[in-house]
Amino acid sequence: MKRIDVALIGMPNVGKSTLYNQFTHKNEHTGNWSGKTVSVNSGVCNYLDTSYTFYDLPGTYSLVSKSKEEMVATDFILFSRFDVAVVVCDATNLSRSLNLVLQTKEICKNVVVCINLIDEAEKKGITIDAKLLEERLESPVVLVSAKNKVGLDCLLKAIYNSKPSNYLDIDYGVLNTFIKSIDKHIADTTYNRKWIVLKVLEQHSYYVDKFKELGIIDDILIDTDIDVSLEVALHLAKRVKEVLDGVIIIENIRDYTRRIDKVLTSKLWGIPIMLILLFICFYLTIKGANYPSSLLFSFFSWLEVPLTNILEFIHIPSTLLDLLVNGVYKTLYWVVSVMMPPMLIFFPLFSFLENLGVLPRMAFNLDRAFSKCHACGKQALTMCMGIGCNAVGVTGTRIIDSKRERILAILTNIFMPCNGKFPSLIAIITIFMVGLNQSYGAFMCSLILTLFILLGIILTFLCSYLLSKTVLKGESSYFTLELPPYRMPNIIDTIIDSFKNRAIFVLGRAIKVAILAGVLIWGIVNFTINGKPILDYLVSYLTPIGHFLGVDGVILLALILGFPANEIVLPIMLMVYLNTNTLISMDNIFILKDILVSNGWTITTALCFIFLFLYRFPCSTTLLTIYKETNSKFYTFLSVIVPLMVGIILCLFIKLFTL
Repeated sequence: MKRIDVALIGMPNVGKSTLYNQFTHKNEHTGNWSGKTVSVNSGVCNYLDTSYTFYDLPGTYSLVSKSKEEMVATDFILFSRFDVAVVVCDATNLSRSLNLVLQTKEICKNVVVCINLIDEAEKKGITIDAKLLEERLESPVVLVSAKNKVGLDCLLKAIYNSKPSNYLDIDYGVLNTFIKSIDKHIADTTYNRKWIVLKVLEQHSYYVDKFKELGIIDDILIDTDIDVSLEVALHLAKRVKEVLDGVIIIENIRDYTRRIDKVLTSKLWGIPIMLILLFICFYLTIKGANYPSSLLFSFFSWLEVPLTNILEFIHIPSTLLDLLVNGVYKTLYWVVSVMMPPMLIFFPLFSFLENLGVLPRMAFNLDRAFSKCHACGKQALTMCMGIGCNAVGVTGTRIIDSKRERILAILTNIFMPCNGKFPSLIAIITIFMVGLNQSYGAFMCSLILTLFILLGIILTFLCSYLLSKTVLKGESSYFTLELPPYRMPNIIDTIIDSFKNRAIFVLGRAIKVAILAGVLIWGIVNFTINGKPILDYLVSYLTPIGHFLGVDGVILLALILGFPANEIVLPIMLMVYLNTNTLISMDNIFILKDILVSNGWTITTALCFIFLFLYRFPCSTTLLTIYKETNSKFYTFLSVIVPLMVGIILCLFIKLFTL
């Protein structure tokens, strides 16, 4: 079987990852905003007698190699071995995509142009003469709609039949003299000599050093006052205009995108609409999660008996049996029962807004505020990711070019409450702020939870500003935020993708840490010192500190032991309050209220618990992710201290206010 290696390159939000998923069936998560891919994914597609290996490169606006995405894409095309480069373009904005096509043809001999989103173009009355464009580019051009699987066979055939040609030679006018004078210093190479000279003229330190290392160039003295990057950009734009002349025909069809954007991105309505949408997501999650969560609790409680019987039948030692059932199993089913129903509702709703194109508008609305805090507007995107999972939000900061701004986003991502905190927050809000017998309880609970999200956004701005004035000094950078067209997502695909790529990922991670947490909790409950459980010592040591912060020692201990998984904080508290040696199933909120109130809980206790729970420190998975992303013990330590100090200050404020 013949094998063809294909590099997929394109601007953010042109459907490149969707095309990749259609071919490879790997179902990498795709979203209707930029920066979803910051590493290279690969997958295989077998078609007829050929095996195609596709490499999904990060979305990039150009190959000038300033950002991390551009660097990864350019390096792959330059230094990796593959057969064909497929440049995926946006049919609704072909002029912008064509710039990347020309840059790719300058450094790659075998290029196929894939014009995606033709269905969106047709809705806007845009027609593209693919034959004329193919003649002018001297490369195969294929029109496709990746989402609707239109033209995919034609693209595979074009890749199969494509042949290498000469590097694209663009007339750079005033730069030509310098190009000729430097070209003689370039050693024989498989790379485009002209492109190498341009990098030397631009004094691009990364590639100059790279080519020196490869022995392609020596030290060259450059004496020019010309803005080389600007000249290159101007001549590329001129060439794009020449190529597209007569290629695009636009009919007079009304486009409602601008009208909708006037509302969603307006200074007056933008942020309120964003909060309303979050409120709706929370309301549907709260309203829909209670019943399936109760069913899961009942199922796992029933399953405990046969599981115990099986372990006893195979003669498991009693101590190990107790550890496995009362330690590991009960912790696991708490996590699954509490996390699964909200995730299966919240993640599809969140993915729907993302794929619809609404979330990038939220980021646009927050961009100005982040700039005033000397942070990057892209942080708004990672902040939205953090609502689902803080670890995912931290990983998402790779889309931020500046290291300083990326660390700012990492350190403040914790201020967005993750999905694992919602069940406990909802329970405490319902008991102490809404009331159990109110018919509008779900509505009020959703409203209060949305206000806590708003507080998290405000704290993100405040801490970003303070950090940018102290340990992370600097000004905000400029960036391009692509506002994608509104696209109605496929509901079934959205549900499946959010389940496979988000819910399962987060749940699987939580289960792993919950096993360790179950062993730890069982140990401190069952092991004694001088006849007294270790748990009792810990509670007594923490009680004075807890009272100072408006809570008690049990709450502090639960917050600390909940480090592996936020979902187990509340059951640990109940376990200690009821003096049991295992986590208990407490899905009856009326009984939960009685337990908390009988142990001295008031509205002050509830508020202090919420603030400490929200801002104490990242969970174990998020903290490990922070260390991997920053490769710094200092910034990892700072990610613990910053939110913890905020939580303590808010608790002290609540205590002072309620005296």
